[in-house]
Amino acid sequence: MAESITLARPYAKAAFEAAMADKDLGAWSKMLGLLAALAANDKVRLHLTSPELSAAQQSGALIDLCGDELSPRGQNLVKLLAENKRLVLLPEIAEIFEALKANQEKTVDVELSTAFVLSTDVVNTLTQALQTRLSRQINLQTKVDKHLIGGAVIRAGDTVIDSSVRGKLIKLAEAMNS
Repeated sequence: MAESITLARPYAKAAFEAAMADKDLGAWSKMLGLLAALAANDKVRLHLTSPELSAAQQSGALIDLCGDELSPRGQNLVKLLAENKRLVLLPEIAEIFEALKANQEKTVDVELSTAFVLSTDVVNTLTQALQTRLSRQINLQTKVDKHLIGGAVIRAGDTVIDSSVRGKLIKLAEAMNS
């Protein structure tokens, strides 16, 4: 997996730079999301990796599947990826692009897992506190995790704040066993 991320990064950065030049991160995000979803489909993936098809045929098929959803620059990206036999990297390219976009827009997706449903007031208070702590706009998604006894687990990118009773019990058990 690390190898595919390494191969995908230059393409994602180039797509991001093109999106910035076009001043249209949203459209590029949508295009790459569609391309990634198609490339992740097993039937499409088999077609895109078929040694019997030329790069032009592979890119043409993918562009046709997308219809009017791809801009000319998006089509050029698909053609370039096909020529370099990198169409299978589209999911990773889209993932890296979204991370670059979130960093540019100063936003972060946050997942809040709790043992029970939180009130709107509590969610709003937590959102404000996280925005202050992370210095970013927060896109908060809440979910109920029946495995938590109480408390909450917050995931924001690579940052995990585990303030759950379950997490504290696990830490206590580890401390006692060491």
